[in-house]
Amino acid sequence: MADDQGFRPDWAGKDFYAELGVAKDASAAEIKKAYRRLARDNHPDSNPGDTAKHDRFKKVAEAYDVVGDTDKRPKYDEMRRLQGSGAFGGFGGTRGGQPGGQAGGVNVEDLLRDRMGGGGFGDMFGDLFGGAGGPQRRQQAPRPRKGPDAETTATISFVDSLDGVTISLRLASDAPCPSCSGTGGKPGTRPHICSECEGAGYVVSTSGGAFSMNETCPRCAGRQLIYDEACPTCAGSGRGRSNRTIQARIPAGVKDGQRIRLKGKGTAGENGGPAGDLFVTVKVSPHRLFGRAGDNLTLDVPVSFDEVALGAEIKVPTLGGAPVTLRLPAGTPNGRTFRVRGRGAPRADGSKGDLLATVEVQVPAVLDPAAREAVESYRDAVSGKPLRSRLFEEAG
Repeated sequence: MADDQGFRPDWAGKDFYAELGVAKDASAAEIKKAYRRLARDNHPDSNPGDTAKHDRFKKVAEAYDVVGDTDKRPKYDEMRRLQGSGAFGGFGGTRGGQPGGQAGGVNVEDLLRDRMGGGGFGDMFGDLFGGAGGPQRRQQAPRPRKGPDAETTATISFVDSLDGVTISLRLASDAPCPSCSGTGGKPGTRPHICSECEGAGYVVSTSGGAFSMNETCPRCAGRQLIYDEACPTCAGSGRGRSNRTIQARIPAGVKDGQRIRLKGKGTAGENGGPAGDLFVTVKVSPHRLFGRAGDNLTLDVPVSFDEVALGAEIKVPTLGGAPVTLRLPAGTPNGRTFRVRGRGAPRADGSKGDLLATVEVQVPAVLDPAAREAVESYRDAVSGKPLRSRLFEEAG
């Protein structure tokens, strides 16, 4: 049976590795895989009425609770090593003709119980089998808990999205209650171990499937401790609201709608746990001239009929740099796109995309007499070559 510290001496004589069918030096992944397979094969929900498999499931769960726990496993291994060396004269069973782990007239269970209260072996193994001691077992310190992630949006200019910018963000987020420091209890009162989860912070659920699942304890919300009187400020939730301003660096080349993760800038944690992360959704204001297509910038360039018909060299602006010259071949069609390499948006590797300049032929709304005469002369010159004759040929 368990002593008043939750220690089960008989467990020291059990080979939990053999129970799971793995080697003593098996990795955590191998242990987990073996447990899942055995739990699935022997789960009571899958084997109704099969008491042998029900017992097997309990043994597998007991073994995994110890060697599948990163804190318990090294203590269990050390206990087995010490037992094998005879350092403690055995645990449980019969030794020297005396039951209950006695050796040479000394009851080892009594010895361990005495020493658990005063350090030494008890400090090393006192919390090894934490689920068996009931309400009187040693109180564990609440686990640190990471704070929840937070989200916000930020609007920046088109130029800043290309160059990168540091912005100030005003955040109103969840935070530990200032009155109870996140405990959820009335200031000045003392907590006690949650009877629902026995201080583990979680409960095991085996209903509705082949696997057992750890779920946050519904009574203590994972805090492991409960207070009889709730904090009047937060009504026992342990949380409050915090208004703060942080500086956030938006990297160069960010796209409209992109989500930036700022590690550790989210909601504060509990019991010394780390803060969560902050996710910033970036909105980019449109530019009057330039657009964006992936890593490329786009620009619509107005041109005249004679420039595309006869050919020309024209200058176009770039964003944040010197103008560049485009050479338009004679007969350039309306809507043709020219590529200027290296004048686009910055990429993550430090290179840049391209500038895509698309020509748009402008039709004058009003012609002066000389221009009208010139256009009429051009019309007369090409009147023998109707442009739409092919439409009727294809249609017919």
